[in-house]
Amino acid sequence: MMDSSQGPGIGAQGSGLLRPLALGLLIPVAWALMPAVSAFAQAPGHEHDHAAGEQYRIDARRAPRAPAIDGALDEPMWRDAAMVDSFTQQEPVDGEPATERTEVRVLYDAGHLYIGVHAFDSQPAAVIATEMRRDSPQLLEEDNFQIILDTFRDSRSGYMFVTNPLGAKLEQQVFEEGGGNLRGAASNINRDWNGVWDAAAQRTADGWTAEIDIPMVTVRSPEVDVQTWGINFMRNIRRKNEVVYWSPIPKPYTLTRVSLAGSVSGMTGVTRGLDLRLKPFVIAGGRRDRTGRAVASSSLHDVGLDAKYGLSSGLTLDVTLNTDFAQAEVDEQQVNLTRFPLFFPEKRDFFLENSGQFTVGNQGNQRLADLFFSRRIGLSATGQPVPIMGGARMTGKMGRNNLAVMELQTGEAFGRPGENFLVARYSRDVGARSRIGGLVVNKDAVGSAAFNRTLAADTLIQPTPSVQLYSFLAQTATPGVTEDQQAFHTRVAFMNRKWNNYGEYTDIDEHFNAEAGFVPRTGIRKSTLHLERNPRPGGLIRVMEPMITIDYTTDQTGRLVERRIHHMVGTRFQNGTYLNVFINRWLDVLDEPFAIQRGVVIPAGVYRFHEWNFIFNSNPARRVYERFTYSPQTFYDGTRREVDLTLGLRASSRASAEFALQRNDVDIPWGAFVVNLGVLRLDYTISPRMSVRSLSQYNSLTRQTSASVRYNFVYKPGSDLYIVYDGLEGNLPGRPELRNHQLVVKMTYLLSR
Repeated sequence: MMDSSQGPGIGAQGSGLLRPLALGLLIPVAWALMPAVSAFAQAPGHEHDHAAGEQYRIDARRAPRAPAIDGALDEPMWRDAAMVDSFTQQEPVDGEPATERTEVRVLYDAGHLYIGVHAFDSQPAAVIATEMRRDSPQLLEEDNFQIILDTFRDSRSGYMFVTNPLGAKLEQQVFEEGGGNLRGAASNINRDWNGVWDAAAQRTADGWTAEIDIPMVTVRSPEVDVQTWGINFMRNIRRKNEVVYWSPIPKPYTLTRVSLAGSVSGMTGVTRGLDLRLKPFVIAGGRRDRTGRAVASSSLHDVGLDAKYGLSSGLTLDVTLNTDFAQAEVDEQQVNLTRFPLFFPEKRDFFLENSGQFTVGNQGNQRLADLFFSRRIGLSATGQPVPIMGGARMTGKMGRNNLAVMELQTGEAFGRPGENFLVARYSRDVGARSRIGGLVVNKDAVGSAAFNRTLAADTLIQPTPSVQLYSFLAQTATPGVTEDQQAFHTRVAFMNRKWNNYGEYTDIDEHFNAEAGFVPRTGIRKSTLHLERNPRPGGLIRVMEPMITIDYTTDQTGRLVERRIHHMVGTRFQNGTYLNVFINRWLDVLDEPFAIQRGVVIPAGVYRFHEWNFIFNSNPARRVYERFTYSPQTFYDGTRREVDLTLGLRASSRASAEFALQRNDVDIPWGAFVVNLGVLRLDYTISPRMSVRSLSQYNSLTRQTSASVRYNFVYKPGSDLYIVYDGLEGNLPGRPELRNHQLVVKMTYLLSR
């Protein structure tokens, strides 16, 4: 229903003074409360830290020579290696011994850490392993073995490596113990980090075995005579939906909880050599663009260099010259029926490593303010590449001090001058889990007086494993703007085995302008309350997730402009199937007309509507899997019906396909339309080092069809050959027909000393 007016709200003057005062008072008050909160959390029924102690310690032994990484633990050196075999369940029965035996052996030499795994299985033929693709998230849904290394033993960050019975590989960087792997917390897991390491595996008569080689130059560690690292292992026994750890981790946490890891010690004479890696690349190809009857063709040829140098044991310098990301995967299209911009993730290698060290933004699963967003560098507003002339990045750790500095220079493109970006982030670890820090982002246009700056201070206070308090205060500066340029966010969260609760408040001034960040909406104050309990009734059901979330958004005068009340009950079954039902009740105030589609404009007014969602995800470990969402809803005085269907097939360990269709039927008083988005993914993996991936998309809203095919051959770890084809065809009424085709060959070669 549409209302003709909106009553006045409560005014709020002087907020520019209140926010600095709030942040200034927040830190001393929180520290003063820490003893009381700590005592509460350690009372009976509350979680406290687990001391791994001697039971979860490995004394590494030196390898006489490098083992052959072929997946077979048949070399005599493995018999003499340090071995652990005591694993504990987290799922399905927390604290019980693992039902299948796992042996892990650890060796090292001056330049490598070697890990051998023997995953016994009483039904070896029932081991679920269909995924051979590099970095496939599906790998996490099958039988797999995971390692995390906390090389600085700061109980905060780590390097994570995953393999499976087919030798597939996936690696991640973890910051602040992951954070975002649980609902309601911003992600601190860099899933797109590409570290240099090797793995191989074999199926055996009693299960499967794997060998893993992690070079010392891939991870940073202190410069000491005897290395002692945090380490933990996890095995997923998929047919039983059983998750087991060497150093136990209670629900609801995961392997990223490095404060609960064991340790590996006794590594002496470790060296990273010169700690210098050079990766030159060459590119060749061609492009053909057709707009109507106009046709333009061009050749592509270029060279460039990426370099990495260890300034110290904890600091790394990365340099890039004439940067090119021809191999980066294309964006997956999204349907936008809101008046706010969509978020597309970063996929370019240079920006991915240590990306979490530059992050300052709101916590929570709604992106209100990312103060630095790397896609603002080297990409236009429409996602077209802007040339990056070069740049440098220094990241790392010195004691309790975390440093991250990056500077890049872009060239002229699309009628706009080149730009220089400087991003600097400093934070200091305080206590076991807390930190305080700041961020500076400076953007200058070349040959112009235009600039944009963002300054921010932030703090994370975690007096106990279950309690977290996070806050930031930011200020921007833009020529011609003198006031209302601040943003403030604070979040208090409590999470243990049964509860996941948090409250948030975000205040973003009308003229807050973080041009190198992602801030979809300004001039608002948003309050959120989330209450969630996670009962485990047993039987067929593993865990339920009943919850309520209330979002309340006003403008800067206190006038209500949006409200959402979210009720949800999610149910995860023992076999991995997931069923979710939720309803959102919305109130949305449009102060200006909103063009939702060509020729369909929603007038200003106050609108109330509700949105049902019924979601079913089948067991993701099946060879044939499905995901289905049906969402009938009222929508701006009309109706909207959304259907999302995904069908996946893993025909073999080499071939897989996935088709997704999203359909929106919208019927409102000002017009009716249908939007279809179809996505087809085809993957063929010749070996863990050689793969072909394709992504085809069709969007009826833009009437565009796109296709991308990428061949990748890793001829040695860190050195790649890419052959990439990208094509786009569009036929929008009233506009010239569009056809773009590009074929690029890129070769990189890693030189390491």
